[in-house]
Amino acid sequence: MSVSTPVRESEVETRSEELTFSDVPWVVIVWNDPVNLMSYVSYVFRSYFGYSESKANTLMLEVHEAGRSVVATGSREKVEKDTLAMHSHGLWATYQRADQP
Repeated sequence: MSVSTPVRESEVETRSEELTFSDVPWVVIVWNDPVNLMSYVSYVFRSYFGYSESKANTLMLEVHEAGRSVVATGSREKVEKDTLAMHSHGLWATYQRADQP
């Protein structure tokens, strides 16, 4: 016969918050730069992410006009890979948790 240890409500809330926090997706942000042509940035979004021309152009214009755009989301491992891919194409990119400003 096993004896279970009671769990305090605060422990359950803490565990729940930890699970929720770790489930928050990550985002890839591409930043505007003075080097790459807008057509090239759009091309990279189409060729790497497989975005349609319309979506790629919308994201590229956001990068150009707002200075940055969230171009992908996913697990930390995925966005690290995507960020490195953006670097390999000569784009300025970073990643962060999706819940950060």
